[in-house]
Amino acid sequence: MVKLLIGKKGSGKTKKLIELATEALKNSNGNVVVVEKGSQMTYNIPTQARLVDADAYGVNGAAMALGFFSGLCAGNYDITDILVDGTLRMVDLADLADFVAGLEKLSEESNTTIVLSVSAAESELPESVKADILQ
Repeated sequence: MVKLLIGKKGSGKTKKLIELATEALKNSNGNVVVVEKGSQMTYNIPTQARLVDADAYGVNGAAMALGFFSGLCAGNYDITDILVDGTLRMVDLADLADFVAGLEKLSEESNTTIVLSVSAAESELPESVKADILQ
């Protein structure tokens, strides 16, 4: 399952993502991974979660990001949750629909819940991803 946490910059998405990570840790029988572009959340994420800086791996663009997330799941079969902060700093908005479709397939195959933080209003999103918005 892929879910989108949307809102304009400064709307509290990162705080909500941290809450979701904390909740996922309580309910997970596996590993929880938080991916961000940069390392701003180092002291906000519980230490039980794996924090990954996408910049350290040069993740840039939808194809590379999809490969990166596929590699995470391939390298660790017991990841139950992946939470991504700053999705649009890795993937262009124009590529979001295809990126989410690829993540849907990955999520089903790896039995992983993926939450993407997207700095955009609902009206800016492609129609195909609007059903995935976290309410």
